Amino acid sequence: MRIRLLALAVLCLLPLAGAVQMAWSGQSWLPLGLYPAVSLVTVLLYWQDKHQARTAGWRTPEKVLHASELLGGWPGALVAQQLFRHKTRKVSFQVVFWIIVLVHQVFWADWLFLGNHLLS
Repeated sequence: MRIRLLALAVLCLLPLAGAVQMAWSGQSWLPLGLYPAVSLVTVLLYWQDKHQARTAGWRTPEKVLHASELLGGWPGALVAQQLFRHKTRKVSFQVVFWIIVLVHQVFWADWLFLGNHLLS
């Protein structure tokens, strides 16, 4: 469990540094508030989907889970996957999830270190 928490912390360093820098420079406070808020929503979506899977209820579509991850909820998704042991074995889901995490990492690396060259 410690290695997973360490991995989460390392993966969150770039987005956190970027969001803090963006807020501190006066450009936008949105990412600083969005990551925790959307992560909380994402954890709740995963919890609901896991509950519905156990009770054969109406499931949350994977595209909704991925959309919430893409909007900044991927840290919450990573926590929820481990906490609820949900969506960890489905390879196609995990591939999309890790691509989303990579997109966030590349965005913030570009913003912090490359002067936003990749996106312009």
